[in-house]
Amino acid sequence: MKKFLVSFAAVVALSSSAMAGVNSQTGCGLGAMIIKDNSTAVLLALQATTNGTSGNQTFGITSGTLGCQKTKFVMNEQAQEFVASNMDQLAKEIAVGHGESIETLAELLAVSDKVAFATSLQENYNSIYTSQNATMSDVLDNISTTAL
Repeated sequence: MKKFLVSFAAVVALSSSAMAGVNSQTGCGLGAMIIKDNSTAVLLALQATTNGTSGNQTFGITSGTLGCQKTKFVMNEQAQEFVASNMDQLAKEIAVGHGESIETLAELLAVSDKVAFATSLQENYNSIYTSQNATMSDVLDNISTTAL
């Protein structure tokens, strides 16, 4: 009990009420919000532990709160399988800005404005396919950060 009180007092002493940005080492969440100082491994561990034990990081990411940015697309297994199976065709269609593969991917990602999605993909082709050896996860990650 004594250790818990000392730990709790340390967390309270190090926290402030101002909003925090996303910490590149522990991410967003309650830990990054209340423990702003990330100069030592101990403080980073406290941030990560707070995020992990309270289960708030997932909520923050899906809701866009706690210093987290809400994701544009919900990546799902079907989208992953589709991109993995259609990498070449998808690359060709993104280059020209339209096609069945783009429409299918838009459906799998629940994109409402498919025309804007296709245009955005075409405009960001070089950011999506960063090399000839791009993997499915690279492509999906790049689509989620550049498209729309």
